[in-house]
Amino acid sequence: MLGTAELGAGLGRRATLVQFSTAFCQPCRATRRTLADVAGMVEGVAHVEIDAEERLELVRELGIVKTPTVLVLDSAGRIVTRASGAPRRADVIAALGRAV
Repeated sequence: MLGTAELGAGLGRRATLVQFSTAFCQPCRATRRTLADVAGMVEGVAHVEIDAEERLELVRELGIVKTPTVLVLDSAGRIVTRASGAPRRADVIAALGRAV
């Protein structure tokens, strides 16, 4: 489970979208917009972006091998879904359905 200490931010009341990014990752920018849009549309959902280069210990612990990687957490911080690459909005919404 992931919480405030690991994420550096609070969990969403219903779910949390966690994005691992790097500074020069082009798909990370599109992913940031998509996740922020979905979090803004769905009440109780938070979006947390983590710089993978600054959090190497967490990256290794979670087995993150490329950016962007998105984790969908339920309200308790359990990982429900994970995906690499820039997600489509519909896929993010579907993944949230499994978390809430």
